[in-house]
This record gives sequence, structure tokens and C-alpha cells, in this order.
Amino acid sequence: MKRTTDTPKRSGRSPVADKRSFTEPEPTKASTRRKPAPPKRGNMVTRGVSGFVSLVWRVIWGSFWRLALVMALIIGAASFYYYSGLPEASALFDGRARGSVTMLDRDGRVFAWRGETFGTVSSDKIAPVLKEAVIATEDRRFYTHLGVDPIGIAGAMRINMAEGRGPLEGHGGSTITTQVAKLLCLGETFDPIRWKNEADYEAECRKSSLWRKVKEVPFALALEAKYSKDDILNIYMNRSYLGGGARGFEAASQRYFNKPASDVTASEAAMLAGLLRAPSYYAPTSNLQRAQDRASVILGVMHEEGYLDNQQLAAAKAEPAVLSRAAAARAGGYFADWVMESGPGFLTSETTEDVTIMTTFDQRIQRAAERALTNIFDEKVKDGSKAEAAVVVMSADGAVRAMIGGRDSTVNGAFNRATQAKRQPGSSFKPFVYAAALELGYSPNDVVLDGPLTINVKGSGPWSPKNYTRNYKGNVTLTQALQNSLNTATIRLQESAGRDMVRKVAEDFGFASNMANGPSLGLGVSESTLLEMTGAYAGIRNGGTAVSPYGLIELRIKGDDQPLMGQSGGMGERVISQRAAGQLIYMMEQVIEHGTGTRARLPGREAAGKTGTTSSYRDAWFIGFTEQYVTGVWMGYDDNTPLKGVTGGGLPAEIWQAVMTEIHDGLPALPLSTVSPDGSGVIVGTSGEQQIVTSGSADDPLAAALAEAIRDNQPAQQPAQQAPAPAPQTPGASSSSSSGDDALSQALNGILGGN
Repeated sequence: MKRTTDTPKRSGRSPVADKRSFTEPEPTKASTRRKPAPPKRGNMVTRGVSGFVSLVWRVIWGSFWRLALVMALIIGAASFYYYSGLPEASALFDGRARGSVTMLDRDGRVFAWRGETFGTVSSDKIAPVLKEAVIATEDRRFYTHLGVDPIGIAGAMRINMAEGRGPLEGHGGSTITTQVAKLLCLGETFDPIRWKNEADYEAECRKSSLWRKVKEVPFALALEAKYSKDDILNIYMNRSYLGGGARGFEAASQRYFNKPASDVTASEAAMLAGLLRAPSYYAPTSNLQRAQDRASVILGVMHEEGYLDNQQLAAAKAEPAVLSRAAAARAGGYFADWVMESGPGFLTSETTEDVTIMTTFDQRIQRAAERALTNIFDEKVKDGSKAEAAVVVMSADGAVRAMIGGRDSTVNGAFNRATQAKRQPGSSFKPFVYAAALELGYSPNDVVLDGPLTINVKGSGPWSPKNYTRNYKGNVTLTQALQNSLNTATIRLQESAGRDMVRKVAEDFGFASNMANGPSLGLGVSESTLLEMTGAYAGIRNGGTAVSPYGLIELRIKGDDQPLMGQSGGMGERVISQRAAGQLIYMMEQVIEHGTGTRARLPGREAAGKTGTTSSYRDAWFIGFTEQYVTGVWMGYDDNTPLKGVTGGGLPAEIWQAVMTEIHDGLPALPLSTVSPDGSGVIVGTSGEQQIVTSGSADDPLAAALAEAIRDNQPAQQPAQQAPAPAPQTPGASSSSSSGDDALSQALNGILGGN
């Protein structure tokens, strides 16, 4: 049988095989079997620990980068917040809450500062060596970090732990940028509702805590983003407090060296940079040697950082920085404090502006007075004595030239015994009793009894004053009573003239305190200050016209042309006639020449004054004057301990004599304008020249006629002759009216005779 054509041809396979149902086997799991696990190492414990550590690490690492990311976002947001509130760099230079007061002496030279002085200066006007000193001392990587220095922080932690402190205690690794953040109080401004005063505000800003340090980081980053490095350095060098009331390096350079910050030397730059750690402690005005030692350390650091070579270092150490003359003298601290108190607070102690005050202060006189006082205490007061002294020097018009408020004349803000201590003046009050009597017509040659006296005081019983010597001289002239400081004679004169008259004269001369009403008034039991008493004596010296002591001549805001204040003191109203004042000056001159004040004599120079000692010996005074100056001296203890063996005619008179000798050095010896005690009205001076003194107008024709008659009848350059001593009289009876040979009689005879 023939094969059909459609039968498949053999292709080498069996037809039977081709018709089989044959499929490829699916891959089985056996074909993907795991590789055999490596053999487990260690026992169960080690495997458990290893697994736990691995788990913890995965958790920490996973949390760390997430936390770091969150912290970065927070710091970035905080930095942006601070950045958005930062003003221009120049607006941050002056960080003072209050202004400053600069005081000039009578010659226009600066002698004192109060408040915080400030002077803006940019980095290009600061000596390069000063910038280098600051960077070497405070932040040697300033130009390379971004505001925070991790290397510095790590180093500070290592030092703290090496010194036995905690890692965050002591050194903080701060940078100049973070210190600027602190100076800016992290952008917070003073709020009187939140802080009671600026001192509390500044204390809060300076407070060091972990949270504040954390806040300083974003603020520092914001500063670095906002300002250039030079801007940040400018802010730092203008806002830093550097002791002595100086805010910023320009003010400090002027304060300590009297030169701008652009002119400082390497040694001066090192001293200024050294103040940043502890301004008050290292201030050269507090302790120059300590400041120089600190500056030497800074110079060494500058050398290590490559800012100074060996030669420059040796030269700087060979010539350490010294204070300027004004800063070294520190003269006028008590005077400056008094001027600050005498002006309105909003322009002085509480001013928000920079104020300049022209004063009456004389640095030469101040130094002379301080030198004289120191010499007397060194020579005549035992070591360790707590006795204090005060001195005031003024011109006759009340312009205060010098003031010493205590033996330590280098302090500021201390208790001023010249202006604040109210003390009994004792016998130094007596000139007011005699001034009242002379104004009523008494004469220096009138006689008063010096003897036992008892006055019955209503409500207190009998009162019996006694003389210092406990002896009595009988009938004496008023001149003798004053020159020997006789108590009973003075009280008799007071009772005759009237206490009300004595009180009025004293008050009009400037004795401002409440005065006693009893008979002891004339012995100086009412309290007063040395400034008041010296001012009252100035009224006597200038011829009977009251003065108000003053130190301020004019006050102006820095940069203004017109002053806001002018002189507030000076000459006032007439209290006693010129004739009475001249007679009193003559009597007070006898106190120094022949009485209780002989230790105050000034050889070759006329002087008048009065001693004063309280009955309990707690206070000793000497106040007097020459033609040029009026000077008052007080001595005593702050706790009212009685002075041992000291009276007004002793050490106070010697201090007065020493001060007056010093301040008159090189000045001409001018005569005092005294009136002769015979009542003639002739001014008697060592030059022999004479003038007529009346209590009326200077244009009085009678006075002019009398003067012309005296010139015609008296030989040229012939000293006037004092009338002979009168016979004893009672107070009020003149012994000179009957003298036919005195100048007044000659003048009247000349006028009446038609000469």
C-alpha cells in the first residue's frame, strides 16, 4: 500500500516519540536552595552581646543624623531670625545706656571723667598692633572660623578638666564673635519694665549659663552672615568696657595715654588688650604695676603668634606703657564728684548725652594742696592714725580751685568731708560775731570784759562759758579778744550786739545750716561744712559781699556751640560794709601775727584767719586768706573720736600754712585790704598806700574829697600810723573819735579849711 503524500516525513525522530506529550520539567525549589550558612562563631552569650551592640548602633546612627538634621534646621531658623533683626554695623558701635561727662579745668585741659566715655573708631583708624594684640589675646583663629570655634571649645574643655574643673566650667572657648553676641545681649534692648535698672540689665547680659551659650551659637552665625570680620571686630573694639569709665579702645587710649587709638605703641596696645579679661582689676589707674605685668604676658602671646619679632618684643618690654600725666595724677576726684552733685541729674549723673563741663578747677593748686597735706601727715601724724582731713581752696569770688575730701585723694565717689561732713566749727565761727558788732558801729579798739560769765538759759538753767586756758584777761580790746579766741569776751559782745544780728550776718555770708538759738551760738555749736565756712570767709576777704562757692562755669552737649548751663555761683549781696570788713580783716590778721594762729604765718606775705576747736576736741579748723586765695582746713575722725592734743592752732594751722606756701609759690606778695582799727577808714597795707573806705557809693563826693585830702596830707609811701591804744571802755564806746591826729581828722580839717 502506497504511503499518502501528506504523511510526514521522518525527520530522524520516531513518529511515536513525536506524538508523545512531553513538557520540560519546571524548575523546582531544589534548584534555588540556600547556600549553607557559615558556621556560627562564639557561644550564645557573645552572640547576644554582639547582636545588642549592633542594634544599638543602628538606632543611634539612625537617630543621630535625624537629630542633627533637626538641630541644623533649628539653628538655621534661629540664625535667620537673629539675622533679620540685625541693623547696620555702625549702629552697634555705641552700646552705652548712659552718656559721659568730661570735665575741663580752668585752662581747658581734661582732668576728670564721669560715666562711660566713648569715642567711635573704625578698624582702619586703629593701630594695626592694637588689632593684633586683641586677636592674639582673645581669638587667634578669628579670621578662619565661622563664629564658633570647635577647636577652641575642645581645647578649653581639656584645660578645664586638667585643672580639676568640669568641662564646661572655667574657660569657655569663646570667640570674638560670641563675645560680641554677649555684648549685644543677644539682641535684647533695655526694658525698664523687665529690669529695675541698667545694672540689672547688664548683669543679665553677662550671665553665663549653658542655655545662654547655646543661644549664642545661632546669634554668632547670624553676625558672621550679616557682617564682615572687620565689622565684627569694630563692634567688639567699640563696645568693650576697659575700666576707668572708658567704653571702647578709643576712649581707653585717650583715658590712659591721652592719645588716639591709632597712635598707640606695642606696649600700650598690649596693656589695653590685657584689660579685656578683667577691666577694673587690670586698669592701670588702679594698679600700674599689675597692668604692666599683664601687658608683658600679652606681648609674649603676640610674639608666639608672630605679630612681634624678637627685637620688637625686647623693645616693648624695655619701655612698658605708662599713664599720661592727667591719668596718673588722678587729681580732682572730690571736686569732680561735687560738680556732678551740684548740677542737674539729667545733665550729669543721669545724662544720656556726652557732656563737657568747664570748671574752675586748677590742677597746679590741687597737686600742691595734696602734696602739702601728705607731707604734714607723714611728718607729724603717727603711722596708722585714722585721723582725716579736708581742704578747700577758692578765690575770693567763690570759684573753687582745689578740694580734698579725705586723705586718700585718688578715689572717686567716696565720702567727701569737705562738702558732706557737717561739723561744729567751734571758734572759727567767731568772726561772724565780730562782723555783726563792727557793722553796728563797734570799733576794733573798743573794750570788752573777759571774765567769768553766767547766763540763765530759759529751759536749761545757768550756762557759764569758759576760756580754753581757764584764765581770764580782764578788759581787752575786740582785736585782742578775737586774736586770743577769748570765749567769755566773745559771748559778752554777742549778747550786746544781739544774737539775731549775729545769726543774720552768718546766714547772709553763707552759713546755711540751722543755727542755735541759745547764747552758745557765738562759740560755733551749729554745724556747717568746710565748703560753707570757706565760702563765708571769702565774703569777708572780698570786702563784705557774700559769695556762693561754685565749680561749674559752663555745661554743653559735646559738639554743640551753645552751652546749656552757665555759672551758677559767685558774688552775691553785700552783708557788711566795706569799712567793717576791712576792720575785721585787720583783726583776723592779728590772729596769725600775735594770736592763736601763729603757726599759720606766711613769711613775707600778709594773711588773716581764725582757728577753731570744738569743746569736745572732735573737730579742729583753720580758715584764712591772703589777697589771692581763701583756704579752709578741717581735721578730725569720722567716728567723732576726740583728737588728742590737736587744736585749730596746731596741725590744721600747719596744714594751712603748708598748703598756702605751696600754692603761692611764684606769686607776688600782695597786701591785704585792711582798715586801720582807729576808725579812720584808711586801708592799711604793707605797701603803705592808703585808700578811703566808706559804706556808700563809690561815687560818693565826700569819699573822693577825703581820699584827695589824705593824699595831700600824707607823705608818699609812708605807712599809716595806728592810733595809740585806748583806755578801757565798754563795748560800743569808740576810742578813736577824739583823736585829732588820725587821717580822717586831717582830711576833714583839710576840707573844712578849704585846702
